Amino acid sequence: MTPSRARTWGRRGHTPVIRVRGRSRRRTSVAALCCYKPGGMSRLIYRPRTHLLLKGARRSFSWKDYRDLLVRAHIQLGGPIIVVWDNLKTHLAAGLKRYEAEHGWLTTVRLPPYAPDLNPVESDWSLVRRAMANTAFGTPDDLDRTLRRELRRIQLRPHLIDGCLTATGLTLAPPTLPRKPQ
Repeated sequence: MTPSRARTWGRRGHTPVIRVRGRSRRRTSVAALCCYKPGGMSRLIYRPRTHLLLKGARRSFSWKDYRDLLVRAHIQLGGPIIVVWDNLKTHLAAGLKRYEAEHGWLTTVRLPPYAPDLNPVESDWSLVRRAMANTAFGTPDDLDRTLRRELRRIQLRPHLIDGCLTATGLTLAPPTLPRKPQ
């Protein structure tokens, strides 16, 4: 619930003050997949999740949550999936690796350590944060509603998702293998 900050058009020398409530007893996590298919429309598949901040309760996505997101993406996209993971500890979990080994429709590729500039989803988060800057949310439900609205806005504009891939410098063209001399 801590509001993000951005520049303001307020008068110079008069800092605007916005009062916000104290901490909430909830935490919101979001997992997203930018889906690209050569010649097809780009898609964003996301899953928000609210966690209660109770003693011993999980405060982030588990590998099972990511597995469920991949299953949902497989159903929606209707074909095999190649997932490019960053090196988040949960993405490296043994259960997720076992799940990948058991299902032929799922292939994973790992990004190099700390390479956010190669991850198109990072650009999506930038678009969401920019839209939510300088906003003080009164309740956790306001935050959830705004977050879903911004993700839906991106989801309905495939050119924004394409722009996130372009920002990484990556392409969808498969690599060409060198020809062997005959």
